[in-house]
Amino acid sequence: MAKKKDSTVEEKLRALYDLQLIDSRVDEIRNVRGELPLEVQDLEDDVQGLKTRVDKLKTDVETINFEIAAKKNLIEESKALIKKYSEQQKNVRNSREFNSLSKEVEFQELEIQLAEKNIKEFKAQIEQKKEVIAETKEKLTEREGHLKHKKGELDAILAETEKEEKALLKKSEEFEEQIDERLVNAYKRIRHNVKNGLAVVPVERGASGGSFFTIPPQVQVEIASRKKIITDEHSGRILVDPLLAEEEQEKMQSMFSKL
Repeated sequence: MAKKKDSTVEEKLRALYDLQLIDSRVDEIRNVRGELPLEVQDLEDDVQGLKTRVDKLKTDVETINFEIAAKKNLIEESKALIKKYSEQQKNVRNSREFNSLSKEVEFQELEIQLAEKNIKEFKAQIEQKKEVIAETKEKLTEREGHLKHKKGELDAILAETEKEEKALLKKSEEFEEQIDERLVNAYKRIRHNVKNGLAVVPVERGASGGSFFTIPPQVQVEIASRKKIITDEHSGRILVDPLLAEEEQEKMQSMFSKL
């Protein structure tokens, strides 16, 4: 749409309210998605974290099995040395040599005992880690199922609303081009600061839309005259009269139905 020049106040009010209706429709679409994208992201992070944990635990088990194999080799080496020293004791020339070999045998026996103790401890660690792996895998399966469900929900909503949202965002830009930059900036500032993003609201039952503060009758008359842009003194929102609001709502609803 081409930018309007020398627009009347009424045209500006209509354009601003149309822009508000478009942006509010975008807000509704995004509210439908709600926290789903964040939930999906959190679940994806959880799943990745659990997978990483399982991989680390498996690596720990492999490392411990390597340690067990090393201790078993040490035991075999010690047994071979004991056999060697025992054979040598048969050919000693004096008690000093015999005692020296006996100490070597005793040392290797202690090495075997220590290695067997280590192996027992390592096996206990493996069992403990296997239990944690099983628990983590169970949690991972549950998280993956939950993630699949949530992603399905999100994909369905995106498929249903993505096209409309893109069309609305394009319309929002087009309608902004009709309005003075100063007014657009004011609209965006108000929209950012107020609840529900409502920067332009109609007068409802004598009060600003969404507010309980009554608007004086004289001000209501001024709003209805559409001769100047009037803001609510309490919320800062731009006010339009109910008839204008109704007309624009019907017009925009017709446009939305065609998107």
